[in-house]
Amino acid sequence: MNFDLKWSPSEKKVARAAFDKALEVALGKTLAEFKEKASDAATFSDMWEIEDYLRQQRRNLERMFDYRYSQLIVVFGGLIRKGYLDEKLLAGLSQDKREEISSFLAWHART
Repeated sequence: MNFDLKWSPSEKKVARAAFDKALEVALGKTLAEFKEKASDAATFSDMWEIEDYLRQQRRNLERMFDYRYSQLIVVFGGLIRKGYLDEKLLAGLSQDKREEISSFLAWHART
């Protein structure tokens, strides 16, 4: 995995838009799950379980959404694997970056 890739200004815009869209999708899913859990809550214990769930989701999202250019190839691969990012949103990236993401996805498909 090449972590020293150079990002052009146009690629940075594409990357930021794709990242933001994936974050919106992930947060939307988390919000929907929260609403379902909250509507099903019947006890005080259920309420605290929801709090624990939200804390865990926040930690997971903070780990998953790392917007450092040195990490974006892995981040985008992970977001595609989890269904938060449509690979088509990365069409403005250079061929070498898209190939790195494809290699990451292929490697994870084998493991």
